[in-house]
Amino acid sequence: MHDVIIFLGPSLDKASAREILDAAYLPPARRGDIPAAVDAGARIIGLIDGVFFQDCAVAHREILAALRAGVRVIGASSMGALRAAELDSLGMEGIGEVYRAYRDGRLVADDEVALIFDPESFIPLSEPMVNIRATLQRAVECGVIDADAACVLLEKGRALYFPERTYPALADAAEPEIGTEAAARFLAFAEEHAVDRKREDAVAALTFIREIAMGDRQH
Repeated sequence: MHDVIIFLGPSLDKASAREILDAAYLPPARRGDIPAAVDAGARIIGLIDGVFFQDCAVAHREILAALRAGVRVIGASSMGALRAAELDSLGMEGIGEVYRAYRDGRLVADDEVALIFDPESFIPLSEPMVNIRATLQRAVECGVIDADAACVLLEKGRALYFPERTYPALADAAEPEIGTEAAARFLAFAEEHAVDRKREDAVAALTFIREIAMGDRQH
């Protein structure tokens, strides 16, 4: 097994990930996967994606045991960002905007990063709230919608159950309050210019891990 192990799923496609970092890529982490990675000889573990509601999630004690064993554990983007915000004071390292938002208390709920995805290809089938928030902010900055419409869209997004969060569903839910034109403008913008915050953070984490792995190998 490779000494750098990354748990990755819908946040970033594996082909793009491999262009950034040579590592062993495993599916979204479940309970028991972190200890197994340590036992397999991992020196660095990148926790990006993990299961939330489909199976038992990665436990805090598993990460703490890895840290005690001298393994560097870096979290970002999704489950990794959430766990890093909870455990950074104990040695886990967090990377990216989603991690910082959880760390600073701007995000609280687990379902901010939750989504459903194809279990074979890991292609996302719904949109996580962290991406929706970033896309709404960009739409306001670009003058596509005003701040009031963005607030309505955000409220409607939060009210949807996470597997049902898509930009068309969001526009449909908000249309009675923001009007047909604003809803259509937002949907067209989202289809072309949606912000993928989780992907951005995953790329940042892999770039960081590449740098520390290269540094370790030079010593």
